[in-house]
Amino acid sequence: MPCRYVSAVKITSDPYHMTKFNLTTREYLRPFILITSLFFLWGIAHGLVDTLNKHFQLILQLTRSQSGLIQFALYGAYFGMALPAGNFMRRYGYKNGILLGLGLFAAGAFLIAGTTVFESFWIFLTCLFILGCGLATLETAANPYTTRLGPVESAERRINFSQSFNGLAWVIGPLIGLAIYGNQGVLQGEKLYSLIVPYSLIGLTVGIVFILIMKTPLPEIMEDQPAANSGKSAADPGIIRIPLFRQRHFVLGVLAQLSYVAAQTGIFSYLINFLTDAGQTPHFDVRYGPYFLSAGFALFMAGRMASSFIMAFVRPARLLAIYALLCMILLLLVFANSGYISLLALYGIFFFMSAMFPTIFALGIRNLGPDTKRASSFMVMSIVGGAIFPLLMGYVADHYGMASGFLAPLPLFGFILYYALWGGSPRTH
Repeated sequence: MPCRYVSAVKITSDPYHMTKFNLTTREYLRPFILITSLFFLWGIAHGLVDTLNKHFQLILQLTRSQSGLIQFALYGAYFGMALPAGNFMRRYGYKNGILLGLGLFAAGAFLIAGTTVFESFWIFLTCLFILGCGLATLETAANPYTTRLGPVESAERRINFSQSFNGLAWVIGPLIGLAIYGNQGVLQGEKLYSLIVPYSLIGLTVGIVFILIMKTPLPEIMEDQPAANSGKSAADPGIIRIPLFRQRHFVLGVLAQLSYVAAQTGIFSYLINFLTDAGQTPHFDVRYGPYFLSAGFALFMAGRMASSFIMAFVRPARLLAIYALLCMILLLLVFANSGYISLLALYGIFFFMSAMFPTIFALGIRNLGPDTKRASSFMVMSIVGGAIFPLLMGYVADHYGMASGFLAPLPLFGFILYYALWGGSPRTH
């Protein structure tokens, strides 16, 4: 018995380096593939919404800050729905939480398609809020569920890999937007009719996925059980359970996630403005805006795929720190408004901020045992940063110019740098 115990210690003495290449296990492969498909679905919704800012500015005569209400409705739903979704999952499990999210997602999409006849920006925002409640529920379920479908040491790599398909969908979303809004000859009073077909198709697709998941058995992972190959349980008498809000890596992780989503949403929302507003150099025709946004999302997806690979060699927190510092430097170059140098810097930010959301999420819920679902709810609630920050960034841009607006995310990346260097390690005693 003593020899067996010593052997186990030797095998797991440095689990990160022993299991860093194992993305998942054979037992969890099919569920992992199915859950990863959900990341693609809500990425389509987000990619499509990010093209609406400039479009609604044109057809409804909105200011930049007013068009930020689109993000406010979508991301505000995350704040309102995350805790109820977490409570629902604690009672009924991950699978039922996913089904609830898909149901709300489909309902919101069909409502957007069905209410365009009213040509009302406010009705659209209400329907978008319902759709956002579905996305919030899906993210509350799918993000932590993905981190549990394999070795705990590769959790950050696994969620980055799944989130890469979210990035792929964001590449496609603006191209769908281009097909919808590309006809510049449509009268202002008829333009919202173009939302019917894409949102009907989204609702139908989500409905089909709902049926597939309902009929597919998914493993229900109990949070007091160890993640695959972790070798420990939160119920282990040798582990002292610390209250959730005394877990420094979790509390700071929520703040870091709020900072990241705020910065990301502002940058995504105003890329087209930066490239097409009068006085910008270089200046492009607004009808090509979705192409430029799609190119940015392609870099975003490439960044997540690359990061998933790099994390096999570089610890996630260290990579997060490097990326945050690079984003701060690149924001200063964007603010300098130096033509193509600033344009390339802006695209560089898309690449380097790509890994931040899944990495912060995985670091923030690490080693929380039975508190994981509750912690995930608060991590998703932090996405409310995306509801508030575009309004602020739009206000700065309206008064001081679009290049100055890109200074606003600078302190947010500064906090992420602090979290990566000093705040992301779980307490063990």
